[in-house]
Amino acid sequence: MGLMPVTDSMFMVPEKREQPMHVGGLQVYDLPPGADDTWVTDVYKQALAATDIAPAFRKRPTRGPLTLGQWAWTEDRDVDLEHHVRHSALPHPGRVRELLALVSRLHGTLLDRERPLWEAHLIEGLEGGRFAVYTKIHHSMMDGVSAMRLMQSSLSTDPGAVTGMPWQPRERSRRAGSGGSLLSAVPGMAWTATTDAVTLTPRLLRIAATGLRDQAAALPLQAPRSLFNGSITGSRRFAAQSWPLSRIRAVAAASACTVNDVLLAMCSNALRDYLLDLHALPDAPLIAMTPVSLREADDPSTGNAVATILANLATDVADPQQRLLAIRTSMRQGKATLRGLSPAQRVAVSGVVMSPLLLNGLVGMHKVSRPPFNLVISNVPGPTETLYFNGARLQGMYPLSIPLQGQALNITVTSYDGELHVGIVGCRRTVPHLQRMLFGLEKGLADLEEAFAAAPAAAAR
Repeated sequence: MGLMPVTDSMFMVPEKREQPMHVGGLQVYDLPPGADDTWVTDVYKQALAATDIAPAFRKRPTRGPLTLGQWAWTEDRDVDLEHHVRHSALPHPGRVRELLALVSRLHGTLLDRERPLWEAHLIEGLEGGRFAVYTKIHHSMMDGVSAMRLMQSSLSTDPGAVTGMPWQPRERSRRAGSGGSLLSAVPGMAWTATTDAVTLTPRLLRIAATGLRDQAAALPLQAPRSLFNGSITGSRRFAAQSWPLSRIRAVAAASACTVNDVLLAMCSNALRDYLLDLHALPDAPLIAMTPVSLREADDPSTGNAVATILANLATDVADPQQRLLAIRTSMRQGKATLRGLSPAQRVAVSGVVMSPLLLNGLVGMHKVSRPPFNLVISNVPGPTETLYFNGARLQGMYPLSIPLQGQALNITVTSYDGELHVGIVGCRRTVPHLQRMLFGLEKGLADLEEAFAAAPAAAAR
């Protein structure tokens, strides 16, 4: 199938027991009207009956002499669906609490590298006539945008439509598996990387100079040491909640900010309150790495295509209104640094930002150096219409991402059908009781609503 791009293979190198490198998603569905107790079991049986698997779900990692020691993809011709597709049931009383506890455990286990790197878990017994699906897929296979589009392709806006499973072939995925021989791909990749590097170095110097002149810009290694930047274990905790997008858009309009700016301000408040309660808030502001998708709207490929911006979260600012405006300024400066760069150069700049994390996982650099940033906050746009799976209405969708050595907390957000769905994943030991941040998110939004309702004109200054 071909060599992995560097942006994909970088997720293979640091993986170990305490640092699984897969992303996940939790979807909550209402059972179709009139469905009986066997509906989820029947879906599971149908899922195992699939005989044709899409190329993306046959990809298995390999490396050896033929790949010159580099990671590559090979095709698994004998996919065992009983290994990849699991059927679970929640213990009584089947509350959201039990669901999140189960997903926390599932998200902490490694994927088997001797098989294609994905799993899907059908979970029944959720109160309120609902069931859930938890899926996880290695980050080397696809980024958040790719995963979102894949999920959408297996659903329909028509409640009466019959839809297939995400791993069943579609016309786009049949074309996605093509690739040259492993050895023939090496020279072309090397030439492309060299060409980009020649023009990138002057731009990197200009970006650094601009950041140093403008105190609103966040640069690598500016972040303070915090509770979130210690070593991690393989055990995970997951918390999730939804907010109406209308509330967030109203604040964005009143403050002349983007929806993402408001989201970052909500996260800033949650982090600030959480650390204040633990008497662990640094004097300097926390810095968040925020991925930016480079994928075009009509790009059918999987894999990873992201760049990064460092955002000053202004956690040292007590006033919620001033905190949001400081975040807005920082994000504008970060976006300005990416303008004029080619997609490959943006990825290279992101590599400079991300490279310390590789050293954290390999040699424990986080124990002796300042973090490049304090946490990752991702916002992946999702579908705007109500979606269905064979008559079951998709009620909510919550993303799960990757805590890392030196980066024990991750917040990922997606939008769907008029709501913003937040998923928080962290190391259970390093970030105890992280579910308390959900209250901080709500308080952060409520404080902004109050602040800008009282003084909306301040946003224009």
